[in-house]
Amino acid sequence: MRRGSMGIGQTFGRCSRLCVILLAALLTVGCAATRHLEEGEVMLDRVHVSVEGSGESINTSQMRELVRQKGNTRWLSTVRIPLWVYSLAGRDSSWLNRTIRRMGEAPVVYDAGQARLSCDDMQQALHNLGYLDGEVALYARPHRRKVDAVYVLRPGQRYRLRHYARDIRDTLIATQLHLYQGCLDEGGAFSLDGLSRERSQMTAWLQNRGYYRFNKEYITYQASKDSLNHEVDLRLILHPYRAGGEGPDTLHTSYTIRDVSFLGDPIHLRQSVLEENTFIRPGQPYSAADLQETYVHFGRLGAVRYTNVSFESVADTTLLDTRIQVQTRKPSTISFQPEGTNTAGDLGAAASLTYQNRNLFRGSETFSVQLRGAYEAIRGLEGYSNQDYFEYSIETRLTFPRFIMPFLSQRLRRQSMATSEVSLLYDSQDRPEFHRRVMSAGWHYQWRPQAGQSSYRVDLVSLNYVFMPWISETFRREYLDDTTNQNVILRFNYEDLFIMKTGFGYSYNNGRTALKTNIETSGNLLDLLSHTFTGAQNEFGQYKVFDIAFAQYVKADIDFAHRLVGNERDQLVFHVGYGIAYPYGNSRVLPFEKRYFSGGANSVRGWSVRSLGPGRYKDRDGRINFITQTGDMKLDLNLEYRTHLFWKLNAAAFVDAGNIWTLRSYDEQPEGDFRFSRLLDDLAVGYGLGLRLVFDYFILRFDLGMKAINPAFRTEDEAHFPLIHPRFSRDSAFHFAVGLPF
Repeated sequence: MRRGSMGIGQTFGRCSRLCVILLAALLTVGCAATRHLEEGEVMLDRVHVSVEGSGESINTSQMRELVRQKGNTRWLSTVRIPLWVYSLAGRDSSWLNRTIRRMGEAPVVYDAGQARLSCDDMQQALHNLGYLDGEVALYARPHRRKVDAVYVLRPGQRYRLRHYARDIRDTLIATQLHLYQGCLDEGGAFSLDGLSRERSQMTAWLQNRGYYRFNKEYITYQASKDSLNHEVDLRLILHPYRAGGEGPDTLHTSYTIRDVSFLGDPIHLRQSVLEENTFIRPGQPYSAADLQETYVHFGRLGAVRYTNVSFESVADTTLLDTRIQVQTRKPSTISFQPEGTNTAGDLGAAASLTYQNRNLFRGSETFSVQLRGAYEAIRGLEGYSNQDYFEYSIETRLTFPRFIMPFLSQRLRRQSMATSEVSLLYDSQDRPEFHRRVMSAGWHYQWRPQAGQSSYRVDLVSLNYVFMPWISETFRREYLDDTTNQNVILRFNYEDLFIMKTGFGYSYNNGRTALKTNIETSGNLLDLLSHTFTGAQNEFGQYKVFDIAFAQYVKADIDFAHRLVGNERDQLVFHVGYGIAYPYGNSRVLPFEKRYFSGGANSVRGWSVRSLGPGRYKDRDGRINFITQTGDMKLDLNLEYRTHLFWKLNAAAFVDAGNIWTLRSYDEQPEGDFRFSRLLDDLAVGYGLGLRLVFDYFILRFDLGMKAINPAFRTEDEAHFPLIHPRFSRDSAFHFAVGLPF
């Protein structure tokens, strides 16, 4: 007891000293921040935006974006490290001082003129929202050589739309607009943004009905304000056509497409492909929406580099001729990509050579062949003659930019952005313990509607044949044939296996919320045929196809991420991932490729990859943990705060929780099975910090995770609660990855 008290006292003492050091550093930064200011200048310290009175629709975060001058960048919204770096530079122009200034951030000098313009911008924004009497007050609060800028929004009462009338000065359009459903309603809230939406929506409605030369400048408004009742009377005026802005007023003309022709080098694409991706049709009215869809569909063709659509009016008629210019890319490319590998400390290298043809059958079909080789120096294995790992693979893919499916209507083909893909793979892996060969083939579909944020995937059929041509005597003796080590998971994953699966996936992403789901099943058709025709069985009672046992299971995954709060600089993101797979019928254990693992850069980051779980299981043999530390069910819970630091550098602080479990109890994985009563006790918890280098096309991520609660050591307090008893060498895990974790 005394020993524990001393530990708490020492921890408290270290925390107190750290707080004193941080406080002293902050005071030093505050004093040094203003020493680069000129005489009479003051530094803008903080910016506050608040709303006084009513204003239920006013977002202060969006209003803050209109402030032209903001304070210096604060890391984690607290410490101005870039300003502190700048303050380290001397006042002369030596190379060192110039370099330090470029790395840091100069103090923001308060400009009263910019502050007044910010007030004007926010006041105009209030008027746009319908607060026509809104005002913005500015208070500059000085302290020493700094100043806080406080913007107080006084919106007043929001105006309502009392009367709304349309004055259509084109008799032909007037007869059509009774079909148009606008976005302005009498009695609703009045806003200039609403007027702009109505104007754009009506313009688009007319442009999609043949009015090629119509634009929103032909629509204006007249409004009268009733300040006493806070109401507005509004009239929309649609003006007649005037050629070139001069001459007499005439009716607007509705145009019809007469002819569609292709220019440039479209001969490289089949005529049927050109027509299938063209939504502009002879005999149909001109439509801006059809024009946009044509651009979108040609833009997704890998063979096409550039597309331009132009229209020419036929003299003395209401007809348009369409000219579509298409330029194609160079069809064939070859690329080489080297990479370094690190698997549990074993270093290696890999390289891939890829040939790609973007227009194989003159229909923008993409054909690719990838050759890959890898080498890894394996350490720490005893009793094996060869200590290295070699891998060779060849993979081919053929992708069609459309549905390749019989009995599918032309209408459905055109309404969806679809791809069809066939793939073949052969992979050869030679390890000191065994040799493994994998052959696979598949036919897949992906599509999404023309408008929307959802996408779909169907794996119509996927075939995988895994066979083991050689297993070393040492590995077989110690793990597979040892009667004292009845490891069913090991034995099952080192036998020849055939997998025939189908699957369906759905994903949704609106920029704030992302959802991915997938379900797949394997072996059901083969099991039905085996029972119907009394198929052959092996010594374990499993049915065989081509003299190989086939896998039978069902697997479902769901992945959900949501940005709780956030703006351009700071975000708080929540993520949950859940997966479950159940082997049945012809299988008692899931194939290794379908089992779940936990830990790593995209899971619970306090653990390295494949080092957590299942459940409370604690690995006792590091040589085979990549098999035993797998499960049938997985749960990941993540909360991550992200902030922009400076330049292209972002930071993150995160808390992760999760684990994997088996659905059945296996002797070789004690306490690894799932039980709802001990779910909370089985959750592993980690925390940590990360840095991200955000470039235009990719993100480099560096995360340092620490264990907080380790369910594998429930009987050892120090190891079970590393949050209270941290040991860096035992509890830390460093991760490098490309892209965000979720």
